[in-house]
Amino acid sequence: MQLFARSSRRVELTAAGAAFLPEARASVAAADRARAEAAAATGELRGTLAIGLIPTVTAVDIPDLLGTFRQAHREVSVSLRVGASDELVAAVIAGALDVAFLGLAEDAPVTGVSSRDLAHHRLVAVVGDDHLLGQRRRLRLADLGEHPFVDFPAGSPGRAQSDRAFERAGLTREVPYEVTSTDLALGLVRAGLAVALLAPQMVPEQDGVRSIPVQGGPTRVEHLAWSGFNPSPAATAFVDLVQREQ
Repeated sequence: MQLFARSSRRVELTAAGAAFLPEARASVAAADRARAEAAAATGELRGTLAIGLIPTVTAVDIPDLLGTFRQAHREVSVSLRVGASDELVAAVIAGALDVAFLGLAEDAPVTGVSSRDLAHHRLVAVVGDDHLLGQRRRLRLADLGEHPFVDFPAGSPGRAQSDRAFERAGLTREVPYEVTSTDLALGLVRAGLAVALLAPQMVPEQDGVRSIPVQGGPTRVEHLAWSGFNPSPAATAFVDLVQREQ
């Protein structure tokens, strides 16, 4: 069976080679996993650890956590990937990620993976210092609904809790600004262009914006997710570390 086609200029896979490639990669991954588990049996962790996270993790200090893990397990190669919660869960299920940090609406279940709640955050209203609502001590969703919003893209897990809160209250809102960056969202709020609903840990103090509690406001839950099907020794060690740090 010919796996490669060679010419004077290049080498490329044949159809048979392309069909064989996924199995070859799986065999290499299995061999790497076997070596990692053998090392773990002697007390030494090796192998890889692929971590996914949303860009707005606040429940843990990711750099500090990774630094602690590296100090304890220097032979583990760690990679990091940022994405939306639904994409990260799918990647854990598919085996592309070992663990993931998620942020979901309070009533959104985490399915298909093992998980642990890390934090529950009641979102606060964020307005500019000079905004009409800036002097209020507490707001209702109806108060906010009268002003344009900046939020995460429609349909994304990061926005779901706010959309559901307005729906449950029988209210509508205008969201002309859809962004994926908290810094950009805060910049639009600071400029007086929009209001926002964010976890309080995301809102800086004394930076041209104010956070105000919201009666009946939405809650976001941060989760740690990992594969419940034979997780690697490195993944198990990382999950244990997160649980100890909580």
